[in-house]
Amino acid sequence: MIDPDTMELFRLQAEIAKTLSDPYRLVLLHELREGEKSVSQLVSTLGLPQSNVSRHLAVLRERSIVFTRRDGTTIYYRLANPRIAEACDIVREVLQSQLAHNHALVSAFNVK
Repeated sequence: MIDPDTMELFRLQAEIAKTLSDPYRLVLLHELREGEKSVSQLVSTLGLPQSNVSRHLAVLRERSIVFTRRDGTTIYYRLANPRIAEACDIVREVLQSQLAHNHALVSAFNVK
C-alpha cells in the first residue's frame, strides 16, 4: 500500500502534468529557459493575442512553475526552477527517439 505522503506527491505530479499538457505552455517554458522575459516579448514569440499568453502564464504561475517580477507597468516571467526545463527536455528526447524508431519501422515496411 502506498503511504499518504507518496500518494500526495503523485497527485501533485499529475497536476503538473496537466498544467504542462498544453503545447503553448511548453513553448513558454522553452522560451523562459533562456531567462526572464516580459509578456510582450512572449506575445511576439508565440504570435498569440496577449490575453491568451497571459492566461497561459497565469496557469503556470498558479502552479508555481513560473515567478513574476513587476518593473513599472511591465511584468517579467522566469522559471521558478530551471529543472522544469530539464524535465521537458527529457520528455522531448524520449518522444524524438520514439518518432525515429517509428519512422525506421515505416521505412523498413515500405521497402518490402
